Amino acid sequence: MTRPVKAFAAFAAAALLASGCASKTDDGATDTDSGLKSLPVQTSIDVPADAVTPAGDGKAECADGTTIGYAGAMTGPNAQLGINIYNGVQLAIDQHNEANPDCQVEFKKFDTEGDPNKATGPVTQVVNDDSIIGVVGLPFSGESKATGKIFEDAGLVHITPSATNPDLTKNGWTTFFRGMGNDNVQGPAVAVLAKKLDAKKVYVVGDDSDYGIGLFKTSTEGLGAMLAGTDKVTTGQKDFSATISKILNAKPDAVFYSGYYAEGAPFNQQLVAKGFKGVFIGPDGVKDDQFVKQAGSSSANAYFTCPCLPGELIPDFADAYKKAFKAAPGTYSIEGYDTAIVLLQGIDQGNTTREKLHTFVEGYSGQGFAKSYKWGDDGELTETPVFGYKVDNGKIVSVGSLD
Repeated sequence: MTRPVKAFAAFAAAALLASGCASKTDDGATDTDSGLKSLPVQTSIDVPADAVTPAGDGKAECADGTTIGYAGAMTGPNAQLGINIYNGVQLAIDQHNEANPDCQVEFKKFDTEGDPNKATGPVTQVVNDDSIIGVVGLPFSGESKATGKIFEDAGLVHITPSATNPDLTKNGWTTFFRGMGNDNVQGPAVAVLAKKLDAKKVYVVGDDSDYGIGLFKTSTEGLGAMLAGTDKVTTGQKDFSATISKILNAKPDAVFYSGYYAEGAPFNQQLVAKGFKGVFIGPDGVKDDQFVKQAGSSSANAYFTCPCLPGELIPDFADAYKKAFKAAPGTYSIEGYDTAIVLLQGIDQGNTTREKLHTFVEGYSGQGFAKSYKWGDDGELTETPVFGYKVDNGKIVSVGSLD
């Protein structure tokens, strides 16, 4: 079902860098019909030579039934973001088990639908399953907020590859770890991307989710004098005509939407239909192929920010992922893979109780495929890169780092 893990080790050993990820882009940038720049496409990623692979040394031993869990969206309006993550986790576990015959880690998935009001039930099931000693998830900020105390009370370590609201690490939870930069990092990157595009005025629209609210705040603050105006919408909204009228009156070069693709796609579609000629910028919650599919040809104006690495540019990872799931890696697939590796490393080193695995993650320091993983006392990473992306010929491609 997966490529041999040896291929990953060989690829990592042949990589050009020993720390951090390097990238290459094509030449130059051209102007668009809007008068803004079209940023060049990033063409490759060099994985650090010391990146930890799922295989380890192949000598791990663990008891039958040792289990990693996933909790998060498997269905629902933004389910693809969760699917991207648990596929990455599944790939890491499959490769680990192929290389370690005496440690066959199991994987259990629990669907929250990405809904904070529904997440407590599945998470309660997770913590009541004694076989689960570590969890990757939850993907979204609202459901993470609603369930953090449940994990904390159970002493069950969980690493989110994608929940970015900064306040999540301010609740005093010791079992919550964030596997990428939060919106205090991503918000200012909106201004960086806008400047690269030569946009002078940016209008910000945010939804009412915990994720959207947090990112709305940090993006508007980061834009400063570039901010052309703001408006609010709601999750589940279908008609954006009132907001679009305000945007067209403000005449911005770009619009940033702080929310998810379920609303971001029809919003941009309606925006373009009303004659908007500028750039649409979405965050990680919008950066998904489902946005392109749902927005159709309107998506051609779209750029994105994301504290995530373009996993599709890592050949061995991308090839193994496509072979396993008949699809290219998506947003946060590589972060799901990396964070699963952290838990697998703990298991391989004998940390097979909840308490021991929690302690292991607290002190972990290692190079992943996407970034270096080391957490501060608050559960935030010490390395938090942000990348830019755009839609190019119907596909989402990277335009490089926004650091």
